[in-house]
Amino acid sequence: MLRICPDVEGSWLEENELPFFVGGAELNVATALALWEIPVAYFTAMPDNFMSKQLEDYLKTLKIDTSVIQYQGNRIGLYYLHKGKDLKNSGVIYDRAYSSFAEIPLESINWDEVLKDVSWFHFSAICPALSQQAADLCEEVLREASKRNIKISIDLNYRAKLWKYGKEPKEVIPSLVAYCDVVMGNVWAAEKMLDIPVSEDLVSEDRKEAYIAQSLASSTEIQKQYPKCKAVANTFRFDYLRGVKYYTTLFTDKLHISTEYRVDQKVDQVGSGDCYMAGLIYGFYHEKADAEILEFATAAAFSKLFIESDATTVRAGDVSERVKDYIV
Repeated sequence: MLRICPDVEGSWLEENELPFFVGGAELNVATALALWEIPVAYFTAMPDNFMSKQLEDYLKTLKIDTSVIQYQGNRIGLYYLHKGKDLKNSGVIYDRAYSSFAEIPLESINWDEVLKDVSWFHFSAICPALSQQAADLCEEVLREASKRNIKISIDLNYRAKLWKYGKEPKEVIPSLVAYCDVVMGNVWAAEKMLDIPVSEDLVSEDRKEAYIAQSLASSTEIQKQYPKCKAVANTFRFDYLRGVKYYTTLFTDKLHISTEYRVDQKVDQVGSGDCYMAGLIYGFYHEKADAEILEFATAAAFSKLFIESDATTVRAGDVSERVKDYIV
């Protein structure tokens, strides 16, 4: 999909310039993993036209395998967001209805071909938010991936403006999470999508100790309700003026708490969570220790806040150096 970035003042109308970025949650993850030299393929659908071919060529330059992209349907999904704003911002405008991906026909994909040599399959909760057809497609591929013993992860990113086809997330997401080995998100997304309760006083209390305790409670409950899940990651990003306070947790056999970072000036919040998810996959792929996985993912996500695009451009070996001056 494409992110279109009009400026807040509306100068794009006079200047006849409308910046854009190639993005999408799963593609942002794939871009990071390819940059970090993990072999990665990207599955989506695009219309069969010259613009789609140009986008595929661009993905190839990022070293992303595009061989399983489906060419069908009529349009690429778009969204509009002011520069520097977060996707949870009320000003975001989605234009994703009837996109090629949202209308992939069920039982039309050769999953043997798509999932060949795949060891990890990642998707986000944005996909089933697009349409009932997309939600059903997600369940179809998760069944196929499970049959092949492929590890599965989900990012519980909640986008209220996308859930418009008559279903609430709680009616859709739990059946998909049941297939997942790794669940990433935050405690409020787990409440909204999985009905995992959050303390009513959590935000008003606003204490790190309370957030950590809630993370432990939510993570434990997720693993209890979804026995296939072996790891639950929660991010805590708090915005103030133009700055950010950031830390995360990873629950496996116990709760690991990351280093905390703080900065007074950020550049672009979009894709930070996707970079975090990529960091988790990177760590698990290399069979790192849980604490090491958590620290790399957290640092990678925080470093993304200084990059003006949807995906990171920081190489794995440079992540720690880029964030060392912001440790609290």
